[in-house]
Formats: sequence, structure tokens, C-alpha cells
Amino acid sequence: MGHRLSKIYTRTGDDGTTGLGDGTRTSKDGLRIEALGAVDELNCAIGRVLAAEVPAQVRQCLDRAQHDLFEVGAEISLPGQVRIKEEHVARLEKELDAFNENLPPLKEFILPGGTAAAADAHFARAVCRRAERILVALGKHEEMADDSRRYVNRLSDLLFVLTRILNRAGGREDVYWRPAKPGG
Repeated sequence: MGHRLSKIYTRTGDDGTTGLGDGTRTSKDGLRIEALGAVDELNCAIGRVLAAEVPAQVRQCLDRAQHDLFEVGAEISLPGQVRIKEEHVARLEKELDAFNENLPPLKEFILPGGTAAAADAHFARAVCRRAERILVALGKHEEMADDSRRYVNRLSDLLFVLTRILNRAGGREDVYWRPAKPGG
């Protein structure tokens, strides 16, 4: 942050525009602002997971992810900046593999639910997927770094695996989808 906010409201957005980190003004309904909002919402959703009692390794992983998401937001707010790199994506993949290693293979679809923390992680995963879709759309129209989009993609996978970890840590099973039987 270049300067600290001493006053929260500025009235500069009353005309429907907002300022980017580079000082330019843009419409509040623009794709770049939509992406910023989705990444912010994702960070909030992860904060809900962290508000619960979760295993220390999950807490450390998601804490890093929250900080990384601020870097993704910086890239969105400062067009042309690159803050998330391949090593961030590689770290998520390593964490994902470590968490997934001792889980039983999936044979059925999983519904959101189980413990409160797992349900919140499912919600965070859904928000993450939406943020990714918006980043893809933004990248089609404006400059956006590929590694940030890849990071968000991998984060959604990690959040899915963490739902299973959180259910087990809370003594619950995953909630499996039971397809409707024909005729009834």
C-alpha cells in the first residue's frame, strides 16, 4: 500500500467508477473489477474456513493462500504486474499431493457438507471456480498473467481435497451423491 487510508470513504466512486492500483479509473461493473471482487470473495470464504478449528497444516496452507490471493488481486489492480509465478502453482501442487496421498480414491461424486469447516471449504471451492471463470474472461479481453489463473485453478482443486481432509479431521464421512433411480 503506497499510503495508508485514514478516511475510508472518498466519494470518488459515487460516479460509478473506481481507482485501480496504477491510479487509472475504471467502471465498477467492468470485468477487471468483477475479477477483483471474486478474488476478494474467495479470500473471505477461505477466512470462514479458518474461523473454525482446523488441523495446523490446513491452517498454514490456507493462510499462505490468503496472502497469495492478495498478490493475485495486486496483479488485477495493477495491469502488467506479475506477482504470482510458477513456483506458487508448484507449491500448491505439492501441498495438494501431500493432502491427497492418504485419502481413499473417489468412486462417487461428493456433495457439499459434512462438518461446518468442510461445508465452508466446499463453498470456497465454488467461489474459487467462479473467480477462475472471471479471470479467464478477463484474460480474453485484457492483459492478465497466466500463472495467476493457473494458481486459482489449482487452489480450487486443493480446496476440494481439503473438504475431505476436514471431514475426516472432524470425524465425519464425505457426503456422497446418490443418483435417482429410474422411475422413482
